Amino acid sequence: MLFQENSLIDELKVNIAADTLLRWSRSMLLGSKNLAICIYLASFGIAINAYAQKFIPFGVEFDDPQKPIPVKVVIVTMFEIGEDAGDRAGEFQLWKERQGLNVQIAFPHSHHDLFYNEDTQVLGIVTGIGTAKSASAIMALGLDSRLDLSSAYWIIAGIAGIDPEDASIGSAVWSSYLVDGDLAHEIDPREMPSNWDFGYFARNTTSPFDPNKPAPTGEVFVANQSLRDWAFDQTKDIVLPDSKSLEETRMLYTEHPNARKPPFVLKGGHIAAMTFWHGEILNEWANRWVAYWTEDETDFVTSAMEDTGTFQSLEYLDRIDRVDKNRVMVLRAGSNYTMQPPGMTAAENMLKENEGFAGLEASLESLYIVGSTVLEEIVGDWEKYKDIIPEI
Repeated sequence: MLFQENSLIDELKVNIAADTLLRWSRSMLLGSKNLAICIYLASFGIAINAYAQKFIPFGVEFDDPQKPIPVKVVIVTMFEIGEDAGDRAGEFQLWKERQGLNVQIAFPHSHHDLFYNEDTQVLGIVTGIGTAKSASAIMALGLDSRLDLSSAYWIIAGIAGIDPEDASIGSAVWSSYLVDGDLAHEIDPREMPSNWDFGYFARNTTSPFDPNKPAPTGEVFVANQSLRDWAFDQTKDIVLPDSKSLEETRMLYTEHPNARKPPFVLKGGHIAAMTFWHGEILNEWANRWVAYWTEDETDFVTSAMEDTGTFQSLEYLDRIDRVDKNRVMVLRAGSNYTMQPPGMTAAENMLKENEGFAGLEASLESLYIVGSTVLEEIVGDWEKYKDIIPEI
């Protein structure tokens, strides 16, 4: 059911009234001699409650099913700051304002209500931060019978830490390989063997980066590489916004030429972990961990907290034909570097970034500029892309 903001209270009133009627009629059934009246009242209450909630059980077929809401593109964001519009922007706000996502769809079984554009059939979701919230939000969305997501494309658009070895803050990165940074064994470095570089190692192995690792069972996911390459080709020449403050931060990274470049569009590997890590040593671990699980098919470029959880749910939903996992694109933009510049400690730089990411505003603009280019191409030529997934 679609809800405008001012209809939510009316919806709640109807639900309360229906529930009250149900309770009353059930009590009458226990004590009244007029069984026919009570059965009628109970049935009437059930009908009102079903109408009010528009509840369609998953997997149940009806002779005249409610036509689900068609969706062409889902924009997946992870957080918002304050209000959804009109104040300091988080990941969702620019999409809501600029894509006209003005129809609110109640989504009480997850983190944040959905927003939709009836003309373009673009849907926006805010999952919440972390793999647990992203996985549960996407699963709730995918199983929601009000929506037809069967042909939808997905653009995961979020900020990230970015490796100064590869790119600069404000840069936008299309990723196919999504590596999980949580599924592992760990020993405190102060207790690990002296010949280990890290205390983190794959499950069912005997040491860090053991070549005899088992087949991955959630440690790495691979989104459609051909679609990623197509999205990159559509956007690779876009000039991204720059500023004096971005340049000042970039120039601190005297040992990393790519970190000193103005923002640009590139491709690279992504790591998702629930812990917000930072520093040169952990940056080295992330590079080796991504190379390890992708068999050197890509290198580590961006770090965030959600994408393996998101993609895991999409894989499950694909199995029951609720979504098409081959239509998923992952776009991350650098809001901060994943390690400190020369002359600073990891702790000093992380605490400074926690006061406000140096590239937050630039990364949000880059996400929108790059992501919306792909979105508008798909929506603008829907008859072409509805049945045929683009590739290079």
